[in-house]
Amino acid sequence: MLDILIKNGLVIDGLNTRGVLKDVGIEGDKIVEVGDLSEVEANKVIDASGLCVAPGFIDMHTHSDEAVLLNPLMESKIRQGVTTEVIGNCGSSAAPLMGEALKQTDKLLSLHGFPISWKTMGEYLDLVQERGSSTNIIALTGHGNLRGSVMGFGMRAPTIEEMKDMKEVLESTLKEGSWGLTTGLIYPPSSYAETREIIELAKVVTRYDGIYATHMRNETDKLLEAVEETLNIGRESSVKVEIAHHKAAGKSNWGRVEQSLSMIEKARNSGIDVTCDQYPYIAASTGLSSRIPDWAHDGGVDKMVERLKTPETSARILDDIKQKMPDKNNYEAVLIASCPSDKSLEGLNLWQISEKQNLPPQEVIVKLLIENDGLVDIVSFGMCEEDVKRVMKTSFIMIGSDAGAKATYGPLSEGKPHPRAYGTFPRVLGKYSREERVISLEEAIYKMTGLPAKTLGLSRRGVINKGNYADLVIFDANSIIDRATYVNPHQYPVGIDFVLVNGAVTIEKGEHKGVLAGKVLRSKSD
Repeated sequence: MLDILIKNGLVIDGLNTRGVLKDVGIEGDKIVEVGDLSEVEANKVIDASGLCVAPGFIDMHTHSDEAVLLNPLMESKIRQGVTTEVIGNCGSSAAPLMGEALKQTDKLLSLHGFPISWKTMGEYLDLVQERGSSTNIIALTGHGNLRGSVMGFGMRAPTIEEMKDMKEVLESTLKEGSWGLTTGLIYPPSSYAETREIIELAKVVTRYDGIYATHMRNETDKLLEAVEETLNIGRESSVKVEIAHHKAAGKSNWGRVEQSLSMIEKARNSGIDVTCDQYPYIAASTGLSSRIPDWAHDGGVDKMVERLKTPETSARILDDIKQKMPDKNNYEAVLIASCPSDKSLEGLNLWQISEKQNLPPQEVIVKLLIENDGLVDIVSFGMCEEDVKRVMKTSFIMIGSDAGAKATYGPLSEGKPHPRAYGTFPRVLGKYSREERVISLEEAIYKMTGLPAKTLGLSRRGVINKGNYADLVIFDANSIIDRATYVNPHQYPVGIDFVLVNGAVTIEKGEHKGVLAGKVLRSKSD
């Protein structure tokens, strides 16, 4: 007798093949049969008539490193059908934590009253496994953590000894369960690194058959140069490259993804293993401190705030902001997502706040960062729909939310975060596949399942097949859609009936059952 029988569903297997009416049998945490199981009995039967049965979605690019500790239910992700989260992106991870990296992360988590009890990647992953999670977790190592742990946040190149230490720390994280290295090359301290530093670290990752996932050095006017640098890192180190949230930001750059995608395709044809991920929105999200020049970040967040408070350096910073953001449109395009010092500003754009406070918009940026110790989140509009669709159609593109898990209650309900935290996967399936026919349903599922599993080297997830882990999503292709908006982001999607993680029913008839069946995945056979 089976533990669970899913019958009469349209099985979309995750391999970009047409859906077929089949039954799926589950015992324990594995799929044991796929086919006609009409004569088979089970302890629990799920009638999926009129519904699709797909592999659990793999969110290729997330920032749930702290969220999984603050709320292991992973509400906004599991309710989208996400069963595996890839954390540690854009150069920032939960581990390793030593020196200045430990101090800075401790400051962030102290805002939620959560004490840091780990330093190594292994200790962090042990803690996640002990506390539990509704989704599986795959961890990557942030380059910013390596720099912060070994050499602090200084705007300089590492010494020979520091480079050796960073390689050793990176290697230790890979041995303890990390799947690779990430960089955020627009964010200090990663932005202080020259290309050669990244290549040398990537060579360590290559030895462990890991991946190098990068928020490139530029996604605006120097997009193509950034792509070339990324491809060169792959070429020189032989590492598998994964480009984060591929896009062209800024109206003058719209359409440039045609060239960037062509460059990547050419590199793939030459033997460089490179893929990309994408979120299906025209707005990005980051920290307001990203509007502050690199030199002002030298030494870390506290040093940056000191410079903002000092008249001489503040004047230089204001001049830099004026040059980079000269027009009203630049400020109207930036919404405040979180502002602990004044929550009434959340959801307003910088121009609105400028008028409200009777301050020049550049001074609003400085003022908000000072009042919030440098920690203000923003949503910024800069892409176009045509580019989103062009990128989505490309064969080597996967789907990633670029967001940490959120919830409609508790500490993860604060602010007005980017709606991608709640809506990425249903939005692709509902808006871009069903309504706008940008890609087929089967291809959309493939970009969420089989392709990321292949990219990561996951051998038994991402595809519905006998012997694979029973990570599954059962949804209505005719009604699935995101509901989260920029104005009201804390809204779960609709159209997802069931989500199973390692054979455990976690979402049933759209409601979370409180199950924590996710695993920390430390090897490709997990």
